[in-house]
Amino acid sequence: MTTLDLAGYRVGRLGFGAMRLPTESGDPRKASIALLRKVVELGVTLIDTAHLYGWGANEELIAEALHPYPAGVLVTTKTGVEQRADHPQGAVYNGGERFLRTQVDDALRRLRVERVDLLQLHRIDPEIPVPEQVGTLRDLRDEGKIGHIGLSEVDAEQLAEARATVEIASVQNRYNVLDREHEPVLDACEKAGIAFLPWRPVAAGTSGTTAAIADVAAELGATPTQVTLAWLLRRSPVMVPIPGTASIAHLEENVAAAGLELTDEQYRRLDGLA
Repeated sequence: MTTLDLAGYRVGRLGFGAMRLPTESGDPRKASIALLRKVVELGVTLIDTAHLYGWGANEELIAEALHPYPAGVLVTTKTGVEQRADHPQGAVYNGGERFLRTQVDDALRRLRVERVDLLQLHRIDPEIPVPEQVGTLRDLRDEGKIGHIGLSEVDAEQLAEARATVEIASVQNRYNVLDREHEPVLDACEKAGIAFLPWRPVAAGTSGTTAAIADVAAELGATPTQVTLAWLLRRSPVMVPIPGTASIAHLEENVAAAGLELTDEQYRRLDGLA
């Protein structure tokens, strides 16, 4: 598996998104813990979580399964979304200094670490200037609570604005072979050497029904999911897909995609889907 430098780690270019893992007690939690340990056993070195995932429960699950974290494993989390029972959607974006500081402290406690090596702002709060939000994270970095700073679901202008205030190590946007809305952001990341972590990287439910993807999968003796992940890995050297699953069989399928090689003609055929 090829690697890239991210937040002081040499991470494999295929990560794991923990969002889908059940956190409730009993057998579901035991299965989630077993899967997380299998993630590391298979050589995956980047694990993505967020305060939003279970309002901290997902972070606690990862710590229970993996702490003390094996050498070389980077656990990244996200902050900036506040649970609000009085809001129709149950949550709001909050990039205020007091809130971000509280969430970072909570993440340190839940993950059982003294520093979050990669902390990503889950969403830009439209009510607060971007420099103020990333400036708070910069201050937390300078205080030693954060190692590196990332962003999530930003456009190219917001990325540029944030970079004028602080160095950005990663961007986590929705992106896959069938959904390339954030192509300009990916291009900006590639030019700047910023890791791009696509969420929803396999266009779940549609990849297998797309003729070009199904044809390439048949030619390679692979699955449509593996083909879409292989396309992402070839699309850019800064790409680090973070597919998530609660199934060990599906996890093994995803990890195997790192060794799948598309021919030039197959890559161009898939690239043409956009």
